[in-house]
Parts: sequence; C-alpha cells; structure tokens
Amino acid sequence: MTAPASPSPRNKRDHAGVVAPPPLIYLVAILAGAGLQALLPAPFLPPALARGVGVPLVAAALLLFALSIREFRRARTSVRPDRPTTAIIRTGPYRLSRNPIYLAMTLLHLGIAAWANSLWLLVTLVFTLGVMSAGVIAREERYLERKFGEEYRRYRAAVRRWI
Repeated sequence: MTAPASPSPRNKRDHAGVVAPPPLIYLVAILAGAGLQALLPAPFLPPALARGVGVPLVAAALLLFALSIREFRRARTSVRPDRPTTAIIRTGPYRLSRNPIYLAMTLLHLGIAAWANSLWLLVTLVFTLGVMSAGVIAREERYLERKFGEEYRRYRAAVRRWI
C-alpha cells in the first residue's frame, strides 16, 4: 500500500472510465447464460460432479472477494472504478494478483456454471472475460499508470494480472 496520490492535472476525470461496472457485466452474462440454459439445456459435467465442483468454486470466490475488499478498506480507497483511486494496494491478495476482485467474480461465474451444470454459462464467461479485459482492465491499467507512473509500472511488473 502506498501513500494517497493527488489527482493528475492532465486528467480532469480522475477515474478509469470503464465501460460498465464490473459486477453488472458479470451479472448480465450470468443471467444471459441462465436464460440460454433454460431454453436449450447444455450440461458439461457428469451430474454427480456439478455440485462438488461448483460449491468450492463459489466458496473460494466469496472468500477472495471478502479479502480483497478488506484491503481496499484498509487502504481507504474506493473499490468503485468510477471513483478516484488514491493508493496502489500491494497487500493481501494484491500481492499475487493485480485483479483479485475480478478473479473472484470470474471464479463465482465459473462456480455457478459448474453448480448449474451449464455450458451456456461457460460460453457467457468467455465473452465476459473479453469485455473485462478490453473495457475494464485495460482502461484501469492506463488510468493507474497515468496517475501513479513508475510506482504502478513497478507493481505491474512484479504482480501478474490474474494469478
């Protein structure tokens, strides 16, 4: 964790400018996958495995999400991408992943797909990851580099994007 940064004078809009709130992106994809599954059921796991695979993934997602949010609170910076970031977080899950909240949302989506045994939910996850990569993560990374400069470049070089 670092000291808070002041807004960049070149960037009057002090936030990442993502295409949509990430939870909304995942929710829309999950609802679309569930709708497709209801219309055209497409299981991908043996039924006996679905719950055994899905439940641990959902539990891991919830734990990772909680630990990640805790670090945002400790750093006293907003988790919302439409608000200014005041610190680069390097503690907790952020030691291993630059995007543990997005990793948690991805694990949740994957866990729901397994638990519901829905190939459609896997398909919508692929599209979600494309939107997240181009419309959220790339924009956040440009914003953080503009705002924190070399400090962010060092963090980015030291910690992987996902895991």
